Amino acid sequence: MRCDQTPAWKALSAHAAQNTAFDLRTAFATDAHRADALSQTAPHVFADLSKNHVDAATEALLQELGRQTGLAAHRDAMFRGEHINSTEDRAVMHWLLRQPEGSLGGELAEPLAQVHGTLGPMLDYAETIRADAQITDVVNIGIGGSDLGPQMAVLALQDFVMPGKRFHFVSNVDGHELAGVLKGLKAQNTLFLIASKTFTTTETMTNARSAQAWFQAQGGTDVARHFAALTTNVAAAAEFGIRTTFGFWDWVGGRYSVWSAIGLPVAIAIGAQGFRDLLAGAHAMDQHFQTAPLEENLPVRLGLLDVWYRNFLNYTSRSIAPYHSALRRVPAYLQQLEMESNGKRVDRNGHALPYGTSPVLWGEPGTNGQHAYFQMLHQGTDVVPMEFVAVKKPTHSLKDHHELLLANVIAQAQALMLGQVDEGGHKHFTGNRPSTFLLLDELTPASLGALIALQEHRVFVSGSVWGINSFDQWGVELGKVLAKDIHARMTSGDVSGLDASSAALLQRVLA
Repeated sequence: MRCDQTPAWKALSAHAAQNTAFDLRTAFATDAHRADALSQTAPHVFADLSKNHVDAATEALLQELGRQTGLAAHRDAMFRGEHINSTEDRAVMHWLLRQPEGSLGGELAEPLAQVHGTLGPMLDYAETIRADAQITDVVNIGIGGSDLGPQMAVLALQDFVMPGKRFHFVSNVDGHELAGVLKGLKAQNTLFLIASKTFTTTETMTNARSAQAWFQAQGGTDVARHFAALTTNVAAAAEFGIRTTFGFWDWVGGRYSVWSAIGLPVAIAIGAQGFRDLLAGAHAMDQHFQTAPLEENLPVRLGLLDVWYRNFLNYTSRSIAPYHSALRRVPAYLQQLEMESNGKRVDRNGHALPYGTSPVLWGEPGTNGQHAYFQMLHQGTDVVPMEFVAVKKPTHSLKDHHELLLANVIAQAQALMLGQVDEGGHKHFTGNRPSTFLLLDELTPASLGALIALQEHRVFVSGSVWGINSFDQWGVELGKVLAKDIHARMTSGDVSGLDASSAALLQRVLA
């Protein structure tokens, strides 16, 4: 049953209307156990949900909404390998990429064997590159999930990256990006990883051909040694001159692919064991999502909270503030994960939805954000739920830095909730602004894996309740098709059939 047709949806609407005066300060004053009741641990992650605009009644109704929309059955169908990606008739099995070898039977035994048949050689290759002192620079060329995931993970795990190698990520078709990276490189010391499932992605292949031309112009001759491909199109890679390829499957969506061969730059950076630890952390969160009761299931609680905010309190965006500089690409990664997955206007049957779906995700690392956009969060006219991510233990020994960082993140959550009274108005903070606090003990491959898997499953939950297909991305395609047409016209100068604005812009850039 679609969510808006359930009794729970109607009950939540009434509950929201009856609780317009909900105030966090009052909620804490009247419930001494609120912090404990609305906090929980999951693998590698502690979550404090107590500063959100929910109470026990809200959570109970949200849990009932999950039951009435068949959330658990939909989750179980995904973990059985059913084709829940209905518009592309595909299974959704990125979770299989972190499943231990030999741990599944039946119809999943063979795809799991294929996963480990690729993982082993990929990690062996990663170790070979790590041991090759001549290779000092690794350049990953991809876009979307073939860039955001590996780049985020390599940055996040910088304390685990082996010394003596530098990692670069090129995604934009804007040549300034690739040219800027190539300036500091030498052909004989560089390995290029071309990440494209089809080996036809326009931006990736344009950059790949330019990288190959640069390599040859610098005197490079052994393309097979200095280029590897993360693709299923082995023939196209071979035509390019590449002999080392690692593939993946159509049941791996791009934004869920960091666990696959797309994660090769991560494996080179942190080593085979580090990559296995990343997978193990994610698998631990998979098991939690599969087995924990809904009311004690952190991905479920977060996903249902997102539905509550989007559809009943009309909060249209969420800000992510990781208080750890190594997590600075996490907001960009989560933007794609959630907005590409759940930015849909029709349900799984193609019917237009009368309710909102994905919120807008945005953010920057703390404490930088405090001196940029936090003004609006505290005193702006819109209420924006915040999500803080902090790490308990630092890996540096600089005195006072980490204590000050943690003091700031706790204080920001406190200030959003408490506010400040000022009769003059300009220094008045309304308070009662919601936030979620996610805390890792340490930032390690395992804890990062768990954190990212938590976010993947959270997106699944809200998309499942909304009744949409979270695993296609047709909205990405139209612009690509039109760009090919415009690109061809840039040679001919022909503007016939174009709308007036596009024709005028084309003529101006060609003038």
